[in-house]
Amino acid sequence: MERIKILWADDEIDLLKPQLLFLEKKGYEVVTVSNGYDAIEEYDQQKDIDVVFLDESMPGMTGLETLAKLKANNSNIPIVMITKNEAENVMEEAIGSQIDDYLIKPVNPNQILLTLKKIIDNKRLVREKTTSDYQQEFRQIFMEINSGLTFQDWTNVYRKIINWEIKLDDSRTEEMSDILSMQKSEANAEFSKYIVRHYVDWIKEKEESPILSHQLVRQKVLPHLQAKKPIFLVVMDNLRFDQWKIIERTLVNNFRVTDEDFFYSILPTSTQYSRNAIFAGLLPSDIERHYPSYWKNDTDEGGKNLFEKELFQSQLKRLVRDEIKMDYIKVTNVGHGQQLEDQILNYLHNDITVIVYNFIDMLSHARTEMEVLKELAGDERAYRSLTNSWFIHSPLWTALKKISQKDITLIVTTDHGTIRVKQPSKVVGDRETTTNLRYKLGRNLKYDARDVLEIRDPEEVGLPRPNVSSSYIFAKDDKYFLYPNNYSYYNSYFRNTFQHGGISMEEMICPIVSLTGR
Repeated sequence: MERIKILWADDEIDLLKPQLLFLEKKGYEVVTVSNGYDAIEEYDQQKDIDVVFLDESMPGMTGLETLAKLKANNSNIPIVMITKNEAENVMEEAIGSQIDDYLIKPVNPNQILLTLKKIIDNKRLVREKTTSDYQQEFRQIFMEINSGLTFQDWTNVYRKIINWEIKLDDSRTEEMSDILSMQKSEANAEFSKYIVRHYVDWIKEKEESPILSHQLVRQKVLPHLQAKKPIFLVVMDNLRFDQWKIIERTLVNNFRVTDEDFFYSILPTSTQYSRNAIFAGLLPSDIERHYPSYWKNDTDEGGKNLFEKELFQSQLKRLVRDEIKMDYIKVTNVGHGQQLEDQILNYLHNDITVIVYNFIDMLSHARTEMEVLKELAGDERAYRSLTNSWFIHSPLWTALKKISQKDITLIVTTDHGTIRVKQPSKVVGDRETTTNLRYKLGRNLKYDARDVLEIRDPEEVGLPRPNVSSSYIFAKDDKYFLYPNNYSYYNSYFRNTFQHGGISMEEMICPIVSLTGR
């Protein structure tokens, strides 16, 4: 391993010979200077300094002044402040100037070594520990996947996999990330079999089921009315659990998570079906039956989610005796986002304010169509990073910060997630067959039965039936449907894109999180 080079600036450097000798025996190279001016000059000349130890109380140029100049030269250089002065204001100024650690004189050699390991070896040590921990849990997750899980168990497995995915990302443990990716694919294959066995009975209420889309508001939102605090319900289209865990890191600066739970999106895992079901509190076939003017089938012209406000108002009237004051805001462009940011405080007088934010859905679709976004969001880690970058600069986050000091309840959820598709599956259908890559609605569909859940009687799972012979098929795990025409072109075009509508943990197991302001 290449020797680590330390620049140590201290006007009493001659008194530090035992510490310097200790470091040299441990394999470190130490360059010493006795004042801040020489420290800056030496740093400029050496060019390969890995870390700087800086005495706070040097005559002439102080440690803090030297620190500022070194950081102006290279903001990324690790600096350890060494001081006799434990005054709070000195340490606050040093920490505010982005020191990486500090030590109090007299300096113990073992403390120095610990600091160096923390600063220089931190990433390596974290990577090795993360790898070791995942290797131990790999076997346990493998056994769980193949042990006849309940829907609660599947939620826990998915949570574990995503938590490991993010840990491995943070530690840049590439080789373990590949193994975890294979384990997630195996889990999705077993999860798809589980859904095939149980989904119809869930909808028919023949067995205990998770909270489903049409039950979400009644079970996870309306109980918060009892607290008599304004509720802000933020529905972020296409928000997967892993994306939630990334933006949570920003949210917790201003909010406190009081409950993190999950619901299962109904099939198809698409906005038209799952989000309308959330707002109506009804399955799609019941929406069509009771509110025919609000429902459009896949092949109908026009927007499919134009009456969410009206459906939500109808659900509130059915389920809540008291008069509920509510607003519904849908954000689909920058202008809408700016209006939300400007007007967010005006909604504090409501009982419930619904904010539907469509950015992540647009991002996933744009990524399919734009080569530059395919580069920027080439895999799961990059997709999470792009989501986080958007969120921290979004009007949504600016608006939420404005209400974080108020006595409110914030609920963050989604309608469904997405999965990165990898395996094509051929489908043959007529002209009326829908175009979605993860589900098809049509007549006389021909397909590989191993790749799908087929529903011949849509009404038994709460879905409309546009024609007497209409049936649905849903893609399992990471499959995507392609027609035989131009098969090779479309196979290449859609492979590794993020799609939704089918059966996977990412699409179906959705976060529902309650927060309060700090």
